[in-house]
Amino acid sequence: MAKIAVLGAGMVGGVIARDLARKQHITSVDINEAALARLAEKGINTHRLDSGDARALTAFVQPFDLVVCAVPGFMGYRILKTLIEAGKNVADISFFPEDALELDALAKRKGVTALVDIGVAPGMDNLILGYHDAHMKVTRFECLVGGLPKHPRPPFLYKAPFSPIDVIEEYIRPARLQRGGKPVTLPALTEREMVEFEGVGRLEAFNTDGLRSLLKTMAHIPDMTEKTLRYPGHVALIEALQQAGFFGEQPLDIGGSRVRPLEVAAKLLMDQWKLAPGEAELTVMRVTVEGVEHGKRLRHVWEVHDEYDAASGFSSMARTTGFTCAAAASLLLEGGFREPGVHPPERVGRHDSCFSFICDYLAARQVNYRHVVRAS
Repeated sequence: MAKIAVLGAGMVGGVIARDLARKQHITSVDINEAALARLAEKGINTHRLDSGDARALTAFVQPFDLVVCAVPGFMGYRILKTLIEAGKNVADISFFPEDALELDALAKRKGVTALVDIGVAPGMDNLILGYHDAHMKVTRFECLVGGLPKHPRPPFLYKAPFSPIDVIEEYIRPARLQRGGKPVTLPALTEREMVEFEGVGRLEAFNTDGLRSLLKTMAHIPDMTEKTLRYPGHVALIEALQQAGFFGEQPLDIGGSRVRPLEVAAKLLMDQWKLAPGEAELTVMRVTVEGVEHGKRLRHVWEVHDEYDAASGFSSMARTTGFTCAAAASLLLEGGFREPGVHPPERVGRHDSCFSFICDYLAARQVNYRHVVRAS
């Protein structure tokens, strides 16, 4: 059995730890004692540590064969750099705002393989694009993705599987797209359209900044877009809050205290958007890849519809994200991908064996991606 350290015992980190513990020796690491206690009850070894302490983290990970990083995004880049400097292979799902490829040269010098953004989106959408890019001349890529409550309630028709401030960040950060072979930046929430999903119905899709590494690694593809999915009506409420200044980041003087509207909004929305224990939710994604393959214009469409699993208590977002990261960790352990450096999923997906390994791993856990190919 390999020894794996899983940094982060939250919603996704906990799922990764429990999944990998089926076959490997797992130690879950977090500073939150309550989160560790929940995993200890499931028979997972735990260790309390501030992963932001580079010296302590470097010493702690030395005996481990692999590290999985599922920490909050604001500390992810710094921790990934520490792990690479410590010479540890990594599967990372921390979704930090910095460019992970800036650590590529360091990883190569250290002989480290780091798979980053290896979740659902970013993650599986990148993997799918990388797979097709290796087999065809891709001209268009689109990803539509969303995590939603199964039974939406007004007024927001939404529940967040993670912190509201992270959701709001999606709504206010400009969206970078690729149009006509050139990068284009548009406001988030723009270019709204209605789309149909079987088993869900009509959803509203809008621009968000989700392409990340694809803007560098797949810059040869003329058109690339990612859009977030919500129930119709949600975006109109978000725009009203935004126009009223609730998402402002400049402090305001209120009653002699300086407060940031964004922090107040996130605090107030926490109760409105928080998923109740056992509340049914779902994750849907549609990835479309168009181009020329064997002399024919084809459109490949991949879809997933995953729901909360009452038996395990795993949310769909934790399943689709965590199991993909666990698959990547297993791929590294089994030597299926050995290239030193920092690799986003699209580079992994170019290898048929790696793509099949991760798809099969997910299917074994009932996360099934349906693939349809048509003439375009």
